[in-house]
Amino acid sequence: MKIATGLVARDGGVDAFAEAAARAQLGLGGARADLVAVFAASDNLESVEEGLAAVEARLGSRALMGCGAQGVLGDGREVEQGGVVVWAASLDGGDVQSFHLEPVGTGDGGFVIAGLPELDDADAVFMLADPYTFPVEALLAQLGDDYPGLPVIGGLASAGGPDGTVLLHDDAVANSGAVGAVLRGVEVHACVSQGARPIGPEMVITAAEGNVVHELASRPALVRLREAIAELDTDERMLAANGLLLGIVIDENRPEYERGDFLVRGLVDVDESSGAVTVGDLVRVGQTARLQVRDGGSADEDLREVLMGELKELRTPPAGALVFTCNGRGVGMFGSPDHDATAVEEAFGPVPAAGFFCAGEIGPVGPRNFLHGFTATMAVFPG
Repeated sequence: MKIATGLVARDGGVDAFAEAAARAQLGLGGARADLVAVFAASDNLESVEEGLAAVEARLGSRALMGCGAQGVLGDGREVEQGGVVVWAASLDGGDVQSFHLEPVGTGDGGFVIAGLPELDDADAVFMLADPYTFPVEALLAQLGDDYPGLPVIGGLASAGGPDGTVLLHDDAVANSGAVGAVLRGVEVHACVSQGARPIGPEMVITAAEGNVVHELASRPALVRLREAIAELDTDERMLAANGLLLGIVIDENRPEYERGDFLVRGLVDVDESSGAVTVGDLVRVGQTARLQVRDGGSADEDLREVLMGELKELRTPPAGALVFTCNGRGVGMFGSPDHDATAVEEAFGPVPAAGFFCAGEIGPVGPRNFLHGFTATMAVFPG
């Protein structure tokens, strides 16, 4: 397998697409581009059709996916506002199938997803979606039921052109739905860093309905949360005061739970009279929950732990990676530029990694896939 990237930090329209593709082509060294990903900021999208043609002229890929982006990353750098990046992979015999999905109403208030390929023998799915027209969470839930354990990795487009959201599918530009690719015969490791760390005790959900937690450890949920906060040390209480989250274990079949086993969600509302707490996802009785905090230090620690865990599993640096990071990270979260791109290089070495700043990130926690926020999700390709 061979992977290459090309980043152009300036906004040069069609020329920026062409230059980024030329750099990726040079990195492949004559190998065929089986899968290409293209991410471009809004100032480059006025002539996106011509830009896409310039990429295809240089790389002639079997499958291409991409979207409009607030900013891009690649070559160890992050351009939080602007730029074009092209990522290209020669998959060494693996199969790739691109797709464009659209929700189609059924007339009874429901919908079906048109364009979804067969996934029985898939190893991984990449998906880039329009945040306004595509029911990402509903599809992820259905795929979790139908194909448990199949990783879906990607993000929500975060910039558009004159006609709205920009999604790229092979040689076409779409303005709605979702695009992506299915990989078969290719080893892909999904890594998810939710940028949070657990604090306080583990608590079992003992009464719940929908996304409302009524009881934790057989006590009113709000009472038990306040007790847990009171038990924290001073530094942790200060972090909790800046924003408290709840981590919910997705896969209960583990002897103990580490930070990557929790799906991190915000506390949406509290009911002082009943003691119920509303969480930003569905919950069920029997799940284990734990308080979580998120700040620059926690996010840095979590990402590096995830990356080092992946490197230990691989034992050698990967061939490359696709990175989908939240547009709420970057300098705003870490106080300095290039954080996530630099962390990847410090863990893996100067491997070809590229991606974009998303309006939401897609990746697995346990056997199921979720839409996240303030998260960095990655597809890592073993060498």
